This record gives sequence, C-alpha cells and structure tokens, in this order.
Amino acid sequence: MSFPEIVSRERWRAAREELLRKEEVVSRAREALGAERRRMPMVEVDPEYVFEGGDGKATLLDLFEGRTQLVIHHFMFAPEWESGCPCCSAFLDQVGHLAHLRARNTSFAAVSRAPFTRILPFKARMGWAVPWYSSWNSDFNLDFEATVAPLGEPGGRLVERPGVSCFLRDHDRVFHTYSVYDGRLDELGTTAGLLDLTVLGRSPAGGEPLRLHDEYDA
Repeated sequence: MSFPEIVSRERWRAAREELLRKEEVVSRAREALGAERRRMPMVEVDPEYVFEGGDGKATLLDLFEGRTQLVIHHFMFAPEWESGCPCCSAFLDQVGHLAHLRARNTSFAAVSRAPFTRILPFKARMGWAVPWYSSWNSDFNLDFEATVAPLGEPGGRLVERPGVSCFLRDHDRVFHTYSVYDGRLDELGTTAGLLDLTVLGRSPAGGEPLRLHDEYDA
C-alpha cells in the first residue's frame, strides 16, 4: 500500500486550498442539479399495488403514513433467496433514525419481492425498525425497474436491482417523481441525501426544522 507524500504544513495547506476550489465547483454544480431535479415533471401512479407488511395488506398510499412524500428503498431480496442482499443491508444500516425524515413530511420504507414470511425473520436478525413490505403479489418491482430481465433474455430469468424511488401525495393521488439505481446509491443513505431526491428537498417548508430525534412533535 502506498501512502500520500509527506510535506510541510505550508505545502499541505496550499494543496488543500487548491482542492477546495475544485470542491466548491462540484458543490455548486450539485446544488444546481438538485434544483433541476425538484423541477422535474411527475407522473401519476395508476395501478393499485398491494403490498404485505407487519399490519397485513397495504396500498402504496398506505406507505405514506399520512405524509406528503415517500422514499422507497428497492431492497434486493428475491423470492427464492434465504436472506437479503449484503450491499442493500449496508445501505439500510446507514439510513439511521427515521424521525428526521418524518419531521420533513417524508416517510421511508423498504420494499422487496421476497414474501413477507422471509423478510420478517431477516429484518429481526438485522435489528431494523424501518417499515418493510413485500411486493410479491404485484408488478411494483417490475414497473419501477427494481426487478428487470437482462438484455437479450426477454421472458427469461429476472434480476434484482437496488434503487430508491420517490413519490408525492396530493390527497388520494400518488405521483412518481424520481428514481435512482445501482452505483448511484453509493452517494446516498443520509437524511440530507435522501431529501435531496425529493420534490420538497431539505426545505423546512416540508415539515419541522431538524432537532434531536426525541424532540420532535409526535
């Protein structure tokens, strides 16, 4: 393993200032991209998807838990697997306390194609409290490209794909606003990163200002 060059504090500071200028360019570009993402058009979700969770059957509207926004983690867990994907598990480990998302009027849930009877013991093993639903009896994964057929294999085996999809609710109408898949998830996992994918973003207008997670109103 090779390590960076050892230099004086003055040379380190000069190198840091040069890199900082480049980082600021990237930061401004990321902010502009986020603003453009929030202005993207959205599409109404027409199918009546039915999921299975800890309280039984649920619709996509139910997954909002009364909030305006919903972020779904497409967790790779195929029906025939004994346990969930290690990479998706690492992603879910870093999501953290959901109170911060919920305070910004945003719900979060994991959805997998595995039957709920397989999800439940794995969820208990991992010690997760996040809402997790099975889409086993619906086309949800296929429609939102979290389960795909490889190119050149139409009608053949299905492959799971990690992703995050965002939804917006207007009364009883549900709209799909954004999705991201595969390697792009490496940049996500924090509350701020997930909110940046949504229409309301990090703005306090979406809910309450950030506080300690036990200080939010019920």
